[in-house]
Amino acid sequence: MLKAILVTLITLTSTAAVADIHPDRQTELIYLLKHDCGSCHGMRLQGGLGPALKPVPLKRWTAEQLAMTILSGRPGTPMPPWKPFISPQEALWLAKHLKSEITP
Repeated sequence: MLKAILVTLITLTSTAAVADIHPDRQTELIYLLKHDCGSCHGMRLQGGLGPALKPVPLKRWTAEQLAMTILSGRPGTPMPPWKPFISPQEALWLAKHLKSEITP
């Protein structure tokens, strides 16, 4: 049930809503990506305990699927759910950022 709600929230998140994330919060999300995500996915996001978070390896997933993974985690793996710390719109922004060529 929770997964269905998250999918609905992410699907309803428009590009405009994602663009509405304040630049200061975007900076905080990039910091989280580099430091918290980087601790498992590698400081350059090239992979480590977790897989690489670069555009080419992420091509097989949509931004919405990645956002759902960010929010819900991956049961049975070390990937934790980040929904207590970030909103669905922020997760989608991060996912789109990861799929772009401008990842840190």
